[in-house]
Amino acid sequence: MADDIVLYALDGCPYCEKVHDALEAEGIDYDTRWTEGLHSKRDEVKRVSGQRGVPVIVDEERGVVMPESDNILEYVEKTLA
Repeated sequence: MADDIVLYALDGCPYCEKVHDALEAEGIDYDTRWTEGLHSKRDEVKRVSGQRGVPVIVDEERGVVMPESDNILEYVEKTLA
């Protein structure tokens, strides 16, 4: 269900694009929440993940909040695929 997976991303971010591509390749439904370019404006990302960097994936069904594209890619491959 798309509401269970949320990707916080920044337009033009290559790390965010890697995660997006992996989710798409696996056919995983998800919602993208686009963030502000300035770190200081990323209050929603900070609220959900404790930090302001992107990408961040939230898997509400499994209770997972995960930053860092390499970790997210591994999670997509091993858990969501």
